[in-house]
Amino acid sequence: MSFTEPDFTIGVEEEYLLVDLDSLDLAPAPEALMQECSKRLQGQFAPEYLNCQIEIGSRVCRTVGEARKDLHRLRSTVAKEAAKHNLAPIASSCHPFSDWRDQHQTDKERYNALRNDLGGVVRRMLICGQHVHVGIQDADQRIDLMNQVRYFLPHLLALSCSSPFWQGEDTGLACYRLTVFDNLPRTGIPPQMDSWSTYERSVQAMTDVGVIKDASKIWWDLRPSSHFPTIESRICDVSPRLETTLTIAALTQALCRMLWRLAKRNQRWRLYDRFLIEENRWRAQRYGVSEGLIDWGRRTIVSLDELLQELVELLQEDAEAFESIKEIENTISIVNNGNSADHQRAVYAESINAGYDHDQALRAVVKHLTEEFHADL
Repeated sequence: MSFTEPDFTIGVEEEYLLVDLDSLDLAPAPEALMQECSKRLQGQFAPEYLNCQIEIGSRVCRTVGEARKDLHRLRSTVAKEAAKHNLAPIASSCHPFSDWRDQHQTDKERYNALRNDLGGVVRRMLICGQHVHVGIQDADQRIDLMNQVRYFLPHLLALSCSSPFWQGEDTGLACYRLTVFDNLPRTGIPPQMDSWSTYERSVQAMTDVGVIKDASKIWWDLRPSSHFPTIESRICDVSPRLETTLTIAALTQALCRMLWRLAKRNQRWRLYDRFLIEENRWRAQRYGVSEGLIDWGRRTIVSLDELLQELVELLQEDAEAFESIKEIENTISIVNNGNSADHQRAVYAESINAGYDHDQALRAVVKHLTEEFHADL
């Protein structure tokens, strides 16, 4: 394994839902919208599994500042083109009231194959996520860092939670998206791997028997990319606010560099069993930022505020290296002010208190999400 400093470049992918500006229901993307966005965003825009979903992907960026400029352009372009069709994008992992049974699959070979492979499970995939790639050239180093970054995945999830409602009901969860996604095979916290060759042998065993075509059909919360020399964090809900997206990207990038610095000193983050990490994953999914995570070293539940204050201090050198101090420190603001799930529930409660009925209050939540999408543009 090489100890040459990796590039630690980042790339961010986001999935959005499209809503009708009058009804605030989900709406399919018109072909004219897809063509214009594809033309203007050349290679950085794509359809998604359902025809009310779209996806954007940033360029390879060295810093979160570069990512801000690119994502600002991508989000702005999508919003402007959608408005021409009386539509608006929302960056929320679940639509608060729409029914998955009413949505239609995008007719593409890739998605037709998914439907055939996964049956009825994939029909419920009315969910959107955020993926962050971090460039690490050495394959064994990707596996070594992946083993350690697993510990922090619940921390990232808690900050990102944006899916408290599902089909018109408050689920009681900050992130309902994962309950849907986890019905797919090959999901969740990745197993600990000894080396790149161990990972390759496992993938080869699956492809040899024909259950997957390639490694892109492994949907762990964190995985080696099947297309790029990166590790790809996939655990997070998509964030309505661009600044939250950038904070999560900055944290992911800085975490990788901090763990690489430990390796240079012949140290490492303690490796915890997947069983223990998954308990924190559940706590983040259930409570978001409100109830804390388990510090397995101290064997006690610790508030997110305390845990993330400690993490921000750990990442100070890396934040300086990537010029992302502001974005890293925004972590504490998210904890103190609540994540998107908290904000959506607050809008719903305020609407009910103002005399709205249940359906009207849910539409107020969607209206709030359209405004949040534009807040940082």
